[in-house]
Amino acid sequence: MIRREITDHILNMAEEYPAVTVIGPRQSGKTTLAKALFPNHEYVNLEEPDTREFARKYPRDFFKNHSGSLIIDEVQRVPELLSYIQVMTDEADTKGQFILTGSHQPQIKANIAQSLAGRTALITLLPLTIAELSGAGITLERDEYIYRGFMPRIYSESVTPKYLYQNYYATYVERDVRQLINVANQSSFERFIKLLAGRIGQLMNLNSLACDVGVSQPTLNSWISILEASFIVFRLPCYFANFGKRVIKTPKLYFTDVGLAASLLEIESPNQVFRDPLVGGLFENMIVADALKTMYNRGKNSGVYYFRSQNGLEVDLILSKGRELIPIEIKSGATFDTSFAKNIKLFRKLSDGATGGYVVYGGDKSVKIEDTEFVNFRDISFRIAGILSGERGSPPC
Repeated sequence: MIRREITDHILNMAEEYPAVTVIGPRQSGKTTLAKALFPNHEYVNLEEPDTREFARKYPRDFFKNHSGSLIIDEVQRVPELLSYIQVMTDEADTKGQFILTGSHQPQIKANIAQSLAGRTALITLLPLTIAELSGAGITLERDEYIYRGFMPRIYSESVTPKYLYQNYYATYVERDVRQLINVANQSSFERFIKLLAGRIGQLMNLNSLACDVGVSQPTLNSWISILEASFIVFRLPCYFANFGKRVIKTPKLYFTDVGLAASLLEIESPNQVFRDPLVGGLFENMIVADALKTMYNRGKNSGVYYFRSQNGLEVDLILSKGRELIPIEIKSGATFDTSFAKNIKLFRKLSDGATGGYVVYGGDKSVKIEDTEFVNFRDISFRIAGILSGERGSPPC
């Protein structure tokens, strides 16, 4: 089992709260991790139809049958249980009694706000990071990471990425979307999600997308929100504090797992990644998602942005730590050039809070030139973890 970086955060929260709720995309490892960290908890899966129906009709009997410490998987399937958990946690005041998991963040967040506010820690678990794979002795080349993606089953069960992502789309993406909205034209939705994969890292232009897909902008907005709710995609906001009207505030869109994006682009091998004209966007997606995962793994729910001014100055990634802003440029090439740091230097002049800076590239070396580090992409998770902890050293050998 690959050790997950979020382990310490979950265990710490279980010592402070009566319930811990772990949300994230399907197959990101929530169940496996919950069982491993809490082996003495009984496990119940609400995806099982009989269990779900019993819990919905007879919640009191459900908890009588499962009266000890409990892991409840996919709790959003029976949200009524949360009200009973509220009463039980108030009466028992036992830390870490309930470990809850779920895959639809709006449903869970709304129900928690109503029933478990102040009684549960809400934690997001995304797929594996490059650092987690490195810790397990798995080191790949740039194109193989992009093709394989970061779903745990690919590495723990040696599942072929091509088939995993095809089945993931058919089984989870389509099913979850259908549960949340009524997609009248399935072919339009499929065309839409493939177009999203082709526009990774670009400013979201709903007008252009609406024309290409043939549906209205409000419909597209709804679809994107639902994909985001199911952890298929995420929006990266533009950092605009203290910059006012000089900044473009349109978000960028990325896939939570770059392997799914590569599959939607019909990439079927690492060799195809190198030849694909979208390799730069896919590489950027991988690094941005890795930064987001690293933040979540350390209990940070915000602090990842990009920057773009109206006069064209753009920085691919901004990490916000208090008042400190760390600019990061992302280049897919295997060799670096000092000119890659140009926008970082301009951003440092523009913002009083900007310090240091990194250029993440597709090569193997990590060197520091003046105030900017040119970082081997395999090291970026360690660098970001160091920024968050205040220890900006090199990754472990």
